[in-house]
Amino acid sequence: MTAKSKSRRVRSAKRTGSRDIEERIRSRAYELYEQRGRGDGFALDDWLQAEAEVLGARRQPNVKAARVPQC
Repeated sequence: MTAKSKSRRVRSAKRTGSRDIEERIRSRAYELYEQRGRGDGFALDDWLQAEAEVLGARRQPNVKAARVPQC
């Protein structure tokens, strides 16, 4: 086996892994779209949330935000 053929297999495996991750993100984004009642206009929001969930980087709400006193 040559170094060149080994390098090709490694790159091919990385691309396959990337495709798998992208498919999981796409699937989760579609689930979010359906959960919202299939409303248009939120594709980017759905994609970014799905990406964060799949990659394990969920965004946490800013809990330390200052509370506004109610009158």
